[in-house]
Amino acid sequence: MPHATGSIARRAGRLLRTSLFAQVLLALLLGVLVGRLWPQAGSSLQPLGDGFVRLIKAVISPLVFCVVVAGITKAGDLKSFGRIGVKALIWFEAATSIALVVGLLAANVFSPGAGMHVDPASLDKGAVDARTGGGKLPSASQFVLEALPDSAVGAFAENSLLQVLVLACLVGAALLHLGQRRVPQLLPLIEQTQDVVFTIVGYIMKLAPLAVFGATAHLVGQYGLGAMSTYGKLIAVCYGVALVFLVLLGLALKAVTGLSLWKFVRYTREELLLALGTGSSETVMPRMMQKLRAAGCRDDAVGLVLPTGYSFNLDGAAIYLSVGTLFIAQAIGVHLSLGQQITVVLVLMLTSKGMAGVPGSAFLALSATATALGVIPAAAVALLLGVDRIMDSMRVATNLLGNCVAVFAVSRWEGALDRVTAKQVLAGAAPAGRAPQPAPAPAGQEEPDDAPVAPGER
Repeated sequence: MPHATGSIARRAGRLLRTSLFAQVLLALLLGVLVGRLWPQAGSSLQPLGDGFVRLIKAVISPLVFCVVVAGITKAGDLKSFGRIGVKALIWFEAATSIALVVGLLAANVFSPGAGMHVDPASLDKGAVDARTGGGKLPSASQFVLEALPDSAVGAFAENSLLQVLVLACLVGAALLHLGQRRVPQLLPLIEQTQDVVFTIVGYIMKLAPLAVFGATAHLVGQYGLGAMSTYGKLIAVCYGVALVFLVLLGLALKAVTGLSLWKFVRYTREELLLALGTGSSETVMPRMMQKLRAAGCRDDAVGLVLPTGYSFNLDGAAIYLSVGTLFIAQAIGVHLSLGQQITVVLVLMLTSKGMAGVPGSAFLALSATATALGVIPAAAVALLLGVDRIMDSMRVATNLLGNCVAVFAVSRWEGALDRVTAKQVLAGAAPAGRAPQPAPAPAGQEEPDDAPVAPGER
């Protein structure tokens, strides 16, 4: 018996030393325990999570720039890059619309706010202003204008992904125009810089368990578990809708690419757990880019679709906003007609695109929706202050998986997906050395299912 116990302890110790997933899971459990038993101490541990997020954000912009520039120049065709962008936007709009509609249907069926009988006059609108810092969502024209850089250095310094993408597209187009004979050293330099950044990401990821521990302890210590009972029905509806939406995403992924979303979840379980623990999908963007490339997606598709999705494809946020809007209306006793609910969908389709990077963006979007309807007092948005942080896990997981599915789907649509490699990697095979990626198929032409596979990719 002592020998068996010692053997189990050794295996557990070896697992903790070698598995990031096990380390993050243990940190998550310890964070919940510390936050529950010592709330004040748990609340003070937030800098551990915030520091990790800052380190990751420091490398996102240069990484996105390098991946996009290398992807454009390797593809050798700027038109294919443009097609990828258009197809990505079409996918994003369809996915977001479905998320909004499914959220509204569920809120109508289960009525999470019914019976609360809240008096809007008793709510403190100043609390919402404090949460949003008095900011506002950008208008459509302002959003487009702010996506254009006015300083090459400023785009990187402010970590504005859309501006970095614009710069990367311009640099990639210039390299294609000049050709390798005139700028023979630039592309190898960019690829080497990309390798350096990925190595730095590897160093930072060693701190992931500390970040998850600090972020979880702060969440439980600061907000406690009381909101789970007060807003139990709303939480259950939002998480249930997210699960249904992910099932729909899985079916779409299977139909378009033949790949399994569940296998992808297992393949990226470390990254997903880290994103859930820190409450931020940005912390895993570099690793997700790396894993998507290893799973057969071409560089240009990964470099364009995934970062763009962080601004244009917030499926989890769309679910939360649609359910939250009806929850508020039901809680204060306001009935929304079908026409008003259609207005909710249209308004949220616009406001959800400008949410990324705006403090308190969910409350700003809800306030804009309430103003557009004209029947919900803006102060009623304060009803969601107590539950908003608990929704982060749902939003992060759904946003992240939605964007990764978009990468696979758009890659397949554009002929930029090596499905043989993808199926092997998602089945658990170690990614082989990256073989030359297929050239983009002509517009409108799909890559054949039985296309020959390069040696070493089988």
